[in-house]
Amino acid sequence: MPIFSALRRAFAKGYHLDDLKADVLAGSVVGIVALPLSMALSIAVGAPPQQGLYTAMVAGAAVALSGGCKFQVTGPTAAFVVILAPIVTQHGLSGLLTAGFMAGLILVAMGIARLGRLMQFIPHPVTTGFTAGIALVIATLQVKDVLGLQMGPLPEHYLDKLTAMWAARASASGSELGVAAVTLALLLGLPRLTRRVPAPLLAITFVSAGVLLVQHFAPGFTVATIGSRFRSVVDGVEVAGIPGTLPSLALPWGSGLSFAQVRALLPAAFAIAILGAIESLLSAVIADGMTGTKHDPNAELVGQGIGNILAPLFGGIAATGALARTATNIRSGARSPIASLTHAVVILLAILLLAPLVAHVPMAALAALLLLVAWNMSELHSFMGVLRIAPKSDVTVLLTCFGLTVVFDMVIAVSVGVGLAAILFMRRMAEFTEARSLLGDTAESDAIRLPRGVRLYEISGPLFFGAAQNAVGALNALRTDDFVVMILHLGKVSVIDSTGLVALDNAIGGLVRRRRDVVLAGPLPHPRRIFDNAQLERKHPRLHVAANLEEAIPLAARLAEQHQSGVPSRPAAEHH
Repeated sequence: MPIFSALRRAFAKGYHLDDLKADVLAGSVVGIVALPLSMALSIAVGAPPQQGLYTAMVAGAAVALSGGCKFQVTGPTAAFVVILAPIVTQHGLSGLLTAGFMAGLILVAMGIARLGRLMQFIPHPVTTGFTAGIALVIATLQVKDVLGLQMGPLPEHYLDKLTAMWAARASASGSELGVAAVTLALLLGLPRLTRRVPAPLLAITFVSAGVLLVQHFAPGFTVATIGSRFRSVVDGVEVAGIPGTLPSLALPWGSGLSFAQVRALLPAAFAIAILGAIESLLSAVIADGMTGTKHDPNAELVGQGIGNILAPLFGGIAATGALARTATNIRSGARSPIASLTHAVVILLAILLLAPLVAHVPMAALAALLLLVAWNMSELHSFMGVLRIAPKSDVTVLLTCFGLTVVFDMVIAVSVGVGLAAILFMRRMAEFTEARSLLGDTAESDAIRLPRGVRLYEISGPLFFGAAQNAVGALNALRTDDFVVMILHLGKVSVIDSTGLVALDNAIGGLVRRRRDVVLAGPLPHPRRIFDNAQLERKHPRLHVAANLEEAIPLAARLAEQHQSGVPSRPAAEHH
């Protein structure tokens, strides 16, 4: 079973005190970055902020120990928002945790089945399209808190969300907008001054302190905070914000899980698993590029599955590899999975020590942070690059995935996108499959020198179901009174499938019925077993097989002479 791959590889090369120091420093930086992000993403999903912290803590530690990428940092991510928010609306927090648990089981099964490499077959326009679509949806969700709109829970569908927010536009608050604007300015400006301390931590801290100061001198100034929006119960006492205690172990589905619940949550679980696999493996590939290492994709899927199984048991939502946090981990000097484990410990300490301070964080500040996350996630330069330089087919796939992600959801977008990309790819490949026909004793055949009465039909390119009919179908339209032997040259056909073989078989059968001999010239395309199983020579007595075109032409000349002398051709088996 592929497990603990990254940890084993890290320690196999030797692990020293200097490595530990580097990992602890890098993990501390990432933990500080993950604190506000984890809460903001949990709130964006519709869950209390502490659920995001539990996710980063439990899943982050579990995947660090059991995954296949040395530098991967796992936690709640922006990409999950569009999938998880509807689950909370329909099934509540319990349904969300149960779906995440089921997704973990699916991810483990995918890793054991060694499906990690299949993710590389998802085309770039598909990932770019749905990523940009997710970014747009996330940015839209933040409008409610950025403007302080007074409204109930947002509807499930995107267009309905826009309608609901437009209807509540009269309740917009200038103070909320001001807090969001200041936060966004700090997030953009602080990295230009210093990178020693993560900008999200400084920005959220400064804004929270500033809001408290303004409220002290101007009691009429009010903005929504985590403490005013969320309440927790600790030892029977209700407190504002998050509880400053460790989560307790409990089954997310409570006293029992019915088959009807599993059936209702299964589509959501598959969506979480597929997106989690795509995002974590993409993050691992980018980490490989930054460090020159190589991850184990199957072990990474198993590790992500274990993390998503354990996190819901402690109240955590779905998690996956977080690209921004992974990149921060690498840039901060991480050397092994111990850095990601340290990030989980930092979040644990924050829960225990900083819970009273978290209650003062403004909701508008977290919304501004997610706006920046959405902007970075959109990768606008990649999106515009595809629109500018890619073929029209790729542009079609990109815009289709983008539109379907926004209007419907990511699962539909990826399913349709991959299918559309495959169809367009097959159409392009079919265009590379060409055929030409040459007749003996004509000027066009001088380069090959075909004997009189012999016609050459040469196919170039893959002979699969997208191209077979056009490539082989033209044989049926050829006049048969100008040749007695047909050479079918397949030496330039790279691959053939069952549809190509059926089309070839039908063409040979048509020629044989018209009493024409056929020479099949190789080398025969792969897979060769398709010809061995078909036994075309036994099925068509007038069919002869030659290893290459050089052997096929003399054989065709002898068969043509036999026709002219009135001697019937011998069965193909006699020519071997």
